[in-house]
Amino acid sequence: MDSCIAIILAAGKGTRMKSSLPKALHPLAGLPMAVHVIESVRQVGVSRILLVVGHKSQRVRESLGDSVEYVEQSEQLGTGHAVLQVSQPLQAWAGDLLVLCGDTPLISPQTLESLLVHHRASGATVSMLSGMGGYHAGAGRVVRDEEGRVAGIVEEKEATTSQLEIKEWNTGIYCFRVPWLWGLLTNLPLHPNGEYYLTDVVVTAVAKGESVEATLGADPGEFLGINSRVELALAEGVLRQRIRERLMVEGVTLSDPSSIYIDQWVKVGADTIIYPNTYILGRSQVGQGCLLGPNSIIKDSVLGDGCTVLSSVVEGATLEGQVDVGPFCHIRPGVYLETGVHVGNYVELKASRLGRGTKIGHFSYVGDALVGNNVNIGAGTVTANYDGKAKHQTIIEDGVFVGSDSILVAPVRVGARAVTGAGSVVTKDVPPGAIVYGIPARVRRERGK
Repeated sequence: MDSCIAIILAAGKGTRMKSSLPKALHPLAGLPMAVHVIESVRQVGVSRILLVVGHKSQRVRESLGDSVEYVEQSEQLGTGHAVLQVSQPLQAWAGDLLVLCGDTPLISPQTLESLLVHHRASGATVSMLSGMGGYHAGAGRVVRDEEGRVAGIVEEKEATTSQLEIKEWNTGIYCFRVPWLWGLLTNLPLHPNGEYYLTDVVVTAVAKGESVEATLGADPGEFLGINSRVELALAEGVLRQRIRERLMVEGVTLSDPSSIYIDQWVKVGADTIIYPNTYILGRSQVGQGCLLGPNSIIKDSVLGDGCTVLSSVVEGATLEGQVDVGPFCHIRPGVYLETGVHVGNYVELKASRLGRGTKIGHFSYVGDALVGNNVNIGAGTVTANYDGKAKHQTIIEDGVFVGSDSILVAPVRVGARAVTGAGSVVTKDVPPGAIVYGIPARVRRERGK
């Protein structure tokens, strides 16, 4: 749709949300509400996307970044006034203008595409999407003449009793021909509430004999406008279910779908099984054939094929293939686990890398550490990485055996194939192949002798 530009209206205060957060930024399935709208519009292939901002506009800009162009509406004087703000940057534009609201996160690219196709095919000056049935609190009614042609739109709060009985309602999604639109926007009537309505453009177009088309959307649920926390929860439920259904179609097993929460941009490979009460959040990527949950949280992490995460939290971490974690572990940001690593119960890892085949059975803390391949870390091991002022690194080389209840006081290095005895407090570097124990730990003999 190269000859179409999209305008997304997101300047309102969202008073009924009762929040200090701009309505456009309220999260849904891990993304700000407006991002869902932006992504649907982007998939239609429009040439430009302009976001009209107003209330706390700087916060909106900072959150959404340069994903769209911004137009400021310094005073929030209604939808008609909001669209008028883009007339200057689009003064030379002579194509079609798609207009929708930033609080309709359920709208699909397919529905927008159908509107644009019908608009082009009919040659209409104004085209709009309408709904029938479904949840439509506060929506204006589409008024038609005796021949079934669109005669106008009346807002619900200004509608008569008979007009409120009309079943067809306005979704607030339009396609206009410009520059025809700009002249009308400067002459819209001011309503008693001090606002200029974009719906009045439809009335004026009809009066001037212009062609106005209304396309009935197949799924009225797509047009849900978010004006309260109740509607926010409704939209959250719909989005979560869409994600679950998409993943199951792609070959992912969800053992109890309604208890599993997966964010919009998460990717999960085929033959992965996800058990109840599991959350996969942010931009996480999960490989094929994994077992996740029950009762696990995975956030902004990458898991390779064949990983298991049982009743544990993994955040900001990378797990290569065949890594198993849990139960009751906390894998914190900056952790990298190579192929075949085993992390048992009640283990916390932070900003550390563990080499291939390394095992931590239980009850241990490893932070700011570089651990080699095939290392065994016994129960109760702690890397004492913080001296009260700064963090220090622990290095454990390949094949080391760390005895239970060892404390490694960083900065310290344990050489390849060395052994620390149970209860050792290691304060100095351990030579390769040495056996140390005691408080403080001392070299007693070499391994194998």
